[in-house]
Amino acid sequence: MRSFYALPLLIVVAALATGCGQSHDMNSMDDPAGGMTSMHSAEAMGTGRSADVMFSQQMIPHHQQAVAMSELALDPARGASPAVQTLARGIKAGQAQEITLMAGWLQQWDASPAGEADHEMEGGMGLLSKQQLDALSKANGEAFDALWLAGMIGHHEGALLMASHIRGATKNAAVSDLADAITTSQTRELAEMSAMLAG
Repeated sequence: MRSFYALPLLIVVAALATGCGQSHDMNSMDDPAGGMTSMHSAEAMGTGRSADVMFSQQMIPHHQQAVAMSELALDPARGASPAVQTLARGIKAGQAQEITLMAGWLQQWDASPAGEADHEMEGGMGLLSKQQLDALSKANGEAFDALWLAGMIGHHEGALLMASHIRGATKNAAVSDLADAITTSQTRELAEMSAMLAG
């Protein structure tokens, strides 16, 4: 992306980047991952099957929001750049596949499925609030690209933290493999998005 953002837009981007970790009432949080650190600490997660269930139930809605954000980027009305659209296609495809995998695990484990209501998740862990999603859905062109990149960067940072927690808690090789896959793909995407946003 070119370094063309005016000062007002940079202020908006900075607000979204920090706001990605805020609760839905927009109160500030101490931790940059967004106020769900306590929910996703190794202690809170526990170990074994209970940890696997918690991870899946909360990563599914996390991924669902990334898919929704990617669909916004692919909406012609938003006027996203080709580079952002390419990233969005990859994120949507990869995370949709992982959602299906985790939903299958929950069914096998006879655990409650994660639903759309879980998008609330107390805010945090990189999840955008309703206000932030509304702002993103109304932006277009260069402004959309900047907001989307800032929002998805925070979103990926939250997912990486969740993956790091389950890696130390799970006893299931498949869950551990998924955590590794999330770490690999989202670390790569995070670096790419950070470079694009820096211009």
